[in-house]
Amino acid sequence: MFYNKPVFFEKNRVFRVYTGGKLFADFFGDDSTDGFYPEEWVASSVRALNEGSTDEYEGVSKIAGTDLYLSEAVDKYRKELLGEREDIGILTKILDSAIRLPVQAHPDKAFSEKYFNSKYGKEESWIILATRPGAKIFYGFKDGTSMSDFIAAIEASENGGDAMEKLLCSIDVKAGDVIYIPAKMVHAIGYGCLLLEVQEPTDFTIQPERWCGDYKLSDKEMYLGLSRECALECFDMDKKYPAPLAPKVICNEDGVLYESMIDESITTSFSVRMVTLSGGNFSLDRGAAIYVVLDGEGKITGECYEKEIAKGDYFLLPENAKEKFSISGNIKFAECFA
Repeated sequence: MFYNKPVFFEKNRVFRVYTGGKLFADFFGDDSTDGFYPEEWVASSVRALNEGSTDEYEGVSKIAGTDLYLSEAVDKYRKELLGEREDIGILTKILDSAIRLPVQAHPDKAFSEKYFNSKYGKEESWIILATRPGAKIFYGFKDGTSMSDFIAAIEASENGGDAMEKLLCSIDVKAGDVIYIPAKMVHAIGYGCLLLEVQEPTDFTIQPERWCGDYKLSDKEMYLGLSRECALECFDMDKKYPAPLAPKVICNEDGVLYESMIDESITTSFSVRMVTLSGGNFSLDRGAAIYVVLDGEGKITGECYEKEIAKGDYFLLPENAKEKFSISGNIKFAECFA
């Protein structure tokens, strides 16, 4: 059965109201250009919240070579795929921004439980994979910014402009930078960032800026059906976090560099680790984990199994398959798990 080996998926580009995707061409080795499909949702069992969409599987990955969506597979083969877990516990994306995204924040677990009947909020993390010239992120309010300042900027955003952007700190970013975004911290991905995003498994975003490039957001897209007053409780005016973060070396021997990008000292919602092989061999011992190849080439091997992998490939390792496969080669990949 498919759950006894690494599970690969069909490509899963997701519609968004911002443009991007050109940098996918190099990462995935395809002919991508900038457009309204700037996100690849990786081994996803989460439905995208796009206003007006009636596709119940929008954002959900389909298992390669089958007609089975991952959400269906989890319902049917939960123990084989996830062991004792109820769900995968993370949403992993690769996205490329050709414009600055709207200023936004995401709920914590308590806010999500209260207003969205969800046990998950939307803490998230970014690993910058590549950039266009001038790439940056916006990360936290400038010191002294008040809620009244923020509300004034929300009102000003009805007519476009950068009134809201002026309230935020900005950081120039480069490939390899690691950023953690706590729930309720204001932020925005700026122009020109190709990044790996690992987050809690929801699509909850409060974005009170009226315009996303040339697209005018509806109140529902801004506030997810909440009143503005209630939705703005999602913004902690004082919340800040250091950036970028320094990786922590777990081990570096026999051609295997194993590093922690995001760990339990930062959040208990998810972990992100990086594996760089220089001819070494890495055992896939963690079930219900998602692996994304970021550079190089290698192969997965196991009993009666061998598969070449390269930059842009990704897979889910089921619980049933842990400790049965390994990766070797000259290759760099992320290991993402809850």
